[in-house]
Amino acid sequence: MPLTPAVRSTVDHLRQARAVPTVRAADADAADALARELLRAGFATFEFTATTPGWEELVASWRREFPRAVVGLGTVTSSEIAERTLAAGAAFLVSPFQVPDVRPVADDADRLLVEGGLTPSELRAAAERGVAKLFPAHVGGLAYLRSLLAVLPGARSMATGGITVDNAADWLAAGAFSVSIGSDIAGNAPRLRALLDG
Repeated sequence: MPLTPAVRSTVDHLRQARAVPTVRAADADAADALARELLRAGFATFEFTATTPGWEELVASWRREFPRAVVGLGTVTSSEIAERTLAAGAAFLVSPFQVPDVRPVADDADRLLVEGGLTPSELRAAAERGVAKLFPAHVGGLAYLRSLLAVLPGARSMATGGITVDNAADWLAAGAFSVSIGSDIAGNAPRLRALLDG
């Protein structure tokens, strides 16, 4: 399906970023500190998660303080969370699996939904809407990604799950549209930036 200009703009941000860190933390203060570390390292596109207490105000405050940052929200698992996410001002939504009830919410708001999947059918459906989240990517590994892209050429896939600072470049070289790094990003943002720029 053709992408709207607004959705395509967000897709382009994810493509240019190549690595879209997932800021998952025990509380909003810790998430805010990690996000600021990312920003200092040169990452202006990333996602907070709905599993972090206080995420709504966190997203809203970043929208106010850093309007040029492209901040999404991950672990969007219901239409109710999606509506709250959009009200807070998130630029895009991410789910670890298929969320049919979230699709119309994202469409009505003209926002990108990065929907998770593992099978070729799931990834094809999600990629047609913009970007698919290959999750958990480490289950199939690089060979599985290459096999998927052989039958889904051009599919935009964000590899997530088991992606580290040290192997991110391998996933991008294998054809990932972008990668998402979670637990390995804390303290490693400058090194990842250097690897991507190198």
